[in-house]
Amino acid sequence: MTKYTDAFLSNILKRTKTVAVLGVSMNPVRPSYYVARYLSLKGYTVIPVNPGHAGKELFGTKVRASLLDVRESVDMVDIFRRSEAVPPIVDQALDAFPELGTIWMQIGVEHADAAAKAQTRGVDVVMNRCPKIEYQRLFGELRMGGFATGVISSKL
Repeated sequence: MTKYTDAFLSNILKRTKTVAVLGVSMNPVRPSYYVARYLSLKGYTVIPVNPGHAGKELFGTKVRASLLDVRESVDMVDIFRRSEAVPPIVDQALDAFPELGTIWMQIGVEHADAAAKAQTRGVDVVMNRCPKIEYQRLFGELRMGGFATGVISSKL
């Protein structure tokens, strides 16, 4: 697993304002749903992206079919897709968002070549991590053992 300093992760989470969550689910028990919901409740603008749910509303925002349908400026793309799907997603993100600061790949998602491509463009990359977990860990929401209640839920 790639090592990231707390300062690196904290800087990303502090500077990020708008997150496109690619692969978000409408199902409240899916990690992509409750991570997106959590981020929205923490003040981030969350833009849900999923072609299977395009046009529906989630967290007060219309779900987009692809990153190319997002007209807003995006600081971070959070990827909930299999590792092999990452390269074209990174290409789209780099093309669509000139001010992109971060590509974040969720737990279990890694692609070294796509990461290197983004990094050569000056974009920070985080692989195999969850922004919700890192936010909670870095900003004091997890208990000493590293866990909150032991229950994974979209309810806060």
